Amino acid sequence: MSGGEIISGTLPAPGRLDKVLADATGLSRERVKALIGELAVEVAGGTASSASAKVSGGEPFRVSLPPPAPLDTPAQDIPLDVVFEDDHLIVVDKPAGLVVHPAAGNLDGTLVNALLHHCAGRLSGINGTLRPGIVHRIDKDTSGLLVVAKSDAAHEGLAKQFADHSIERTYLAVTGGQPKPAAGRIEGRIGRSDANRKKMAVLPDGSTRGKHAVTHYRTLRPLGHAALVECRLETGRTHQVRVHLASIGHPLLGDPVYGRSPAPLRTMLAEIGFRRQALHAASLGFIHPVTGERLGFSAELPADMAELIDRIDD
Repeated sequence: MSGGEIISGTLPAPGRLDKVLADATGLSRERVKALIGELAVEVAGGTASSASAKVSGGEPFRVSLPPPAPLDTPAQDIPLDVVFEDDHLIVVDKPAGLVVHPAAGNLDGTLVNALLHHCAGRLSGINGTLRPGIVHRIDKDTSGLLVVAKSDAAHEGLAKQFADHSIERTYLAVTGGQPKPAAGRIEGRIGRSDANRKKMAVLPDGSTRGKHAVTHYRTLRPLGHAALVECRLETGRTHQVRVHLASIGHPLLGDPVYGRSPAPLRTMLAEIGFRRQALHAASLGFIHPVTGERLGFSAELPADMAELIDRIDD
């Protein structure tokens, strides 16, 4: 759907307004909540003001989609490793060190700047001028797969899959020490740390802050004072893999925020110049939001992580 359109119809069922309207329009619940906050939604002839309002079903609705804001982020000719691309979306294998979108301190030289050049500006406008097409993120110093929306229809469809946790994502991580048990499930709400607001943390049981998060892990290869671990995300929270593995006593090698690497490995990390968290978004699977086709992609370990594993395993 392009911006500036009017979507109208009849609410199909009783329930919370944001959920029912999302089902009726194909918009994500977060998008619906934002539009309600902008007073862009009418229900039964009146302006809706509460996303949690209860509806009976059968009420007429009208949603006014604002036109997309003009992009003021410069396009830059930065090389991209494109894994898949069509008219609606693009999947890239992001190198470590590349910031996903502009922000204070990184106003250019980002993945978004590169995408605007590669796609000739054809990215979804839903996330505004600094984050066009961005449906999800991976950290600057994490490598691997990222899907970006070129059309608004793709953006809405992908956002819905991320919201209902149907996107399949696995990461490869090199941890300090070897998790015991070798495979398991980590569950805990993730939110801002009370001790350091710049960090995320697993919050105490019973906390109402933060967001529910679940990571499934299994050890693929013991590596002496480390291990190669596969993590499958059931949810997608900020720094989820890094925080969850640190919470069980096995932070990622090279992670400057969530834990120190084991003493026997610190010198080796310095010798090979490995200065990032050892984390790679290795696989990504989802339903194409426009064609309905099941898509799946994988990305090999980058050279720096492969060298790290080889050195540890010598």
